[in-house]
Amino acid sequence: MDLELTEVQTRVRETAKKIAEAEIAPRARDADRGALFPRDQIRALAKEGFLAMLVPERFGGTDLGSVNYSLAMSEIAYACASTAVTMAVTNMVCDAICAWGNDAQKEKYVPRLASAELLAGSFALSEPGAGSDAAALMATAVRDGDRYRLDGSKCWITSGDVAGVILVMAKTDPAAGSRGISTFLVEPSMPGFSVGRHEEKMGLRGSSTVTINLDDVSVPVENRLGEEGVGFKVAMRALDGGRIGIGSQALGIGRAALEAATKYVQADEALAKKQSIQWKLADTATELDAARLLVLRAATMKDAQIPFGKEASMAKVFATEAANRATHAALEICGEAALSDALPIERNLRDVRVTTIYEGTSEIQRFVIARNLLAEA
Repeated sequence: MDLELTEVQTRVRETAKKIAEAEIAPRARDADRGALFPRDQIRALAKEGFLAMLVPERFGGTDLGSVNYSLAMSEIAYACASTAVTMAVTNMVCDAICAWGNDAQKEKYVPRLASAELLAGSFALSEPGAGSDAAALMATAVRDGDRYRLDGSKCWITSGDVAGVILVMAKTDPAAGSRGISTFLVEPSMPGFSVGRHEEKMGLRGSSTVTINLDDVSVPVENRLGEEGVGFKVAMRALDGGRIGIGSQALGIGRAALEAATKYVQADEALAKKQSIQWKLADTATELDAARLLVLRAATMKDAQIPFGKEASMAKVFATEAANRATHAALEICGEAALSDALPIERNLRDVRVTTIYEGTSEIQRFVIARNLLAEA
């Protein structure tokens, strides 16, 4: 792996940084305080091609690959984690449609997601009784001629109330376990689809998180993504790639907290001379840099089409836990000043917590890593 960024990668990162500084960071506090969905920020990302970075240009994407996506994600998350998670899920949905869909599905949805004509994409796997154990989901899809009838509910769905298309996993063969799950492209205008509870969250308050209800939703057969029974594979592939995105998001949040703490210390000569403070800064910077290399390794492997599931889990668990430690260290360094929104640290602290939970908890990542190690032994 080349540790130096290429000219294209440097340009992508700088472009993301400029968008973050001009369009996203100035609105981040208000988005958080008012729980305001970042519509304008998402449209600004669309103009630069950041909503479909992993898909071919002929479907409206930029085909820049996972390394560039990771670099851009970290810069956006540095400014606003809520905007970053919306960007992450939309990219994940576009990538899944291009990986599993037919040309008609790609042409219908991906360009409109890339341009923000459809404001966001959404991924509906979790249910009240099926989180980490995705195979335990209870939503059903029953074939009825040239349509399927979907019933059930999904929870903790990012952008579920604003998405133009939602990837919904449901059981077409309840007796077949994970092999009986299929994926459907559901539009919110379909009769029987409704949005339920809006979650009042500790962090990522600018990102909407909702329950969605499926009450005999009639979905055309042509909206099934892939064949019947491959839905679990669709979900797991999406989550593997999504872990690179969330690891990158966590890096951006952690770096924002570290840099805020470093500037705070720099302005206080007595504080800057304290060994305990210096070591806390040094340890935090070292952990975040190690996490960055793990994330970029997984992204490089994905771009090279090398199996990367274990490496994505390693990157995700280490980066998200390191970023959580980074925000706590920044809080301890800055003390009471970090509790004010004059510094981004209190928002960083609230935003980063969920990164160890969604796209697979830290416990699930360790399970994936150990399973791979045992299989390789």
